[in-house]
Amino acid sequence: MKDLRPTEALIAFWLLIATSIQNAHAADWPRWRGPSGDGHTPLEEARLLSLPEDPKVTLKIPAGGGFASPIVAGNRLYLFDNQEGHETIRAIDLGSKDVLWEQAVDAVFKDGQGLPGPRNTPQIDENRLFAVSCRGELQCLDARNGTLIWRQNYVDDFGAVFIGERGSIQGAARHGNNGSPLIDGERLYACAGGKNGSSIVCLNKRTGTLIWKSQDDLAGYAPPVKALVGGTDQLFCYTVSGLLSLKPDDGQLLWRFPVSTPFGRHVTTPIGYQGIVIISSIEEGLIATRTSSSPDGSVAQERAWQSKVSAINFSSPIRIGAYLYGLGPEKNFICVDLATGVQQWSKKGYIFTSAEQAHAAFIAMNDRILALTDTGELVLFEANPNKFVELGRTQVCGKTWSNPAYADGVIYLRDGLRKSGHFYGLQLTPAL
Repeated sequence: MKDLRPTEALIAFWLLIATSIQNAHAADWPRWRGPSGDGHTPLEEARLLSLPEDPKVTLKIPAGGGFASPIVAGNRLYLFDNQEGHETIRAIDLGSKDVLWEQAVDAVFKDGQGLPGPRNTPQIDENRLFAVSCRGELQCLDARNGTLIWRQNYVDDFGAVFIGERGSIQGAARHGNNGSPLIDGERLYACAGGKNGSSIVCLNKRTGTLIWKSQDDLAGYAPPVKALVGGTDQLFCYTVSGLLSLKPDDGQLLWRFPVSTPFGRHVTTPIGYQGIVIISSIEEGLIATRTSSSPDGSVAQERAWQSKVSAINFSSPIRIGAYLYGLGPEKNFICVDLATGVQQWSKKGYIFTSAEQAHAAFIAMNDRILALTDTGELVLFEANPNKFVELGRTQVCGKTWSNPAYADGVIYLRDGLRKSGHFYGLQLTPAL
């Protein structure tokens, strides 16, 4: 091998470091449903062809209560769970498995849905970590050491209502805040649920300063989503009252699609595709709204189709191409044609929980789909609109309602729905 002079060696060293950092960031799963927020792995992730019968356990950490998903950024795993009665962020070094820091965000909230703990998946943006408690405490922390940078409170600062599981109160006011804020550029969008024109708020992500606020809806459980649909850049928010479309720059209401259900159990992450937006509720079914823009800048919407046979409860589906894959009302994996709403196929035999509590999390891997069932089984199948083709299945954990993270061939998940559980790291592809 050719000898390098000191300067050349130094340059080569820093290029190696830069490449390593770039590759580490490329494999991040830094927020709800991954780097793009749609459940897809990055293109550079190795294609998963099958599932190992007994995946290697790379990490096992006791988990406190809660449903918040783990996230991965750099060489760190960030956990959000109940630690000694507080919803707490913990930063874990993936090499040493040491706890680097932990920071309490808020007191825990308890209801009948599971162990008390956070339900809102945190997210990393640059060197900042953003977390929301069940009660609506939004904090921005320094991801390197957990230091508080700024905070806002949905109740105190925006007039939201939080009652808990009492009476007929709907949405997040009943079961806590579940929908993670959306960070886009220098802005943070959040479904705060304030009744004084502060249902949806836009903040400066660096300072927490309010940029705009809009509407009076109670918050549902879904996160806000920004997408170009029907030729117009829109911010979609699935609230207790239905699906809203706002202008991202100033919060002006573009249109509203009413959806009314007994407890405002509106959970699925909105999906934009070409000219339509997809939402669902177990009562009203899977719904597609079509939007179109006029020369004067106005935006119109109409119901494109509605399918109760493909109604999705609280398990967010994924889109691959022109088809939607998710969990139907009969505890069945389903594939739906987005153009027509027609169910292409249905497959039972993987979910054994009661239909009203059935859950599965989905990760799109190019032409493969990885599902985590609520009883802790991983199922790999083809993203094939013509038929269901299983490629592998393996039991990996106990009962769970939490979406996993996936980075560098390792899936990070948690169990402990009704009793204490663990966070796991499981190697699904050969280690590099």
